[in-house]
Amino acid sequence: MKVKPVRAGRAVIVAGLSATMLFLTGCGDRQEPAAEQARPQGGAPAAASSVESPTLAAVRRRGHLRCGVHQGLVGFAMQDNRGDWRGFDVDFCRAMAAAIFGDGGRVRFTPLTAETRFAALTEDRVDVLWRNSSWTMSRDTDGRFAFAGVNYYDGQGFLVRRALDLHNIAELNGARVCVAAGSTSALNLADEFRSRGIVYSPVIMPNEEAARAAYAREDCDAFSGDISALAAARSTLPDPQQHAILADVLSKEPLGPITRRGDEQWTALVRWTLNAIILSEELGVTRANAQQLARDSRDPRIKRLLGAEGDFGAPIGLSRTWALDAVRDVGNYGEIFARNLGPQSPLDLTRGMNAQWNAQTGGLIYGLPIR
Repeated sequence: MKVKPVRAGRAVIVAGLSATMLFLTGCGDRQEPAAEQARPQGGAPAAASSVESPTLAAVRRRGHLRCGVHQGLVGFAMQDNRGDWRGFDVDFCRAMAAAIFGDGGRVRFTPLTAETRFAALTEDRVDVLWRNSSWTMSRDTDGRFAFAGVNYYDGQGFLVRRALDLHNIAELNGARVCVAAGSTSALNLADEFRSRGIVYSPVIMPNEEAARAAYAREDCDAFSGDISALAAARSTLPDPQQHAILADVLSKEPLGPITRRGDEQWTALVRWTLNAIILSEELGVTRANAQQLARDSRDPRIKRLLGAEGDFGAPIGLSRTWALDAVRDVGNYGEIFARNLGPQSPLDLTRGMNAQWNAQTGGLIYGLPIR
């Protein structure tokens, strides 16, 4: 016995399916991932975020970036005889100003001690902190700060007088060791000596400058801090050759820029400015050739970096040429390193861990892809 189809039921089913398809289509429009939406050539987002970073908006209204830096560390941040700020971290501040305004001179520097640096950031006295600060778990999970990346990989060591004939940490048993208060160096020092059973007398000074001065006066037998800071301290002593940095390294010290938590777009702006400077060295983009490569390069990675393809500045509130402007002002990572810390500087530090990842002797510096 055949059962005849019920026409009314078929109509109801068809109508129901049509309504369901319309509903699903509408939901699909609303939930379509940003990655699937139409993009201009090069894969950049189609438009900037509708909500501008509050920090970026304040910087633009003010007309300049406020950058927190070390109060005086050779190679990283210090004022020259004319009162102009120079140094590795200073150049990254200028790169940010160039990315924002197209002019690296539109930045004001606030010198900060180890103890005052974080308060200056949380109290909105600076917009970003570029002051050899180590990225640690306690700082990262504090709830107040966001680390935007690493611009220098360092480690803690010891500066000693050659006359004492010291060669390793074990020989510091009973020594007086100068160290700055409010730094990870003081904590690392206590941990290392306790774990080795080494007895020492910590000479805790208010800041790094005071610790350097105490060492110079021979108030202590050794000065402990980041190796880059020790090299800077040695270069200022009357006879640098009479002082040595021990080979032992106590810790890993990833140094980099810090922002206030809660303004993700601003943190992204800092992160990608740093990354553009790193990536420029990897791709062979320099201060001298950046403009020409923006016009003539056929490498899609360079074209995206320099704004010739896609618009990667829009999502962080900047122009298409934000990275080009930054590199034209201060150069790439290698250029910044060479003139402030490397062979063109009094410190004459080797790249070491701060070499590019693909260098003949590879390091930890690695440019994230812009695409």
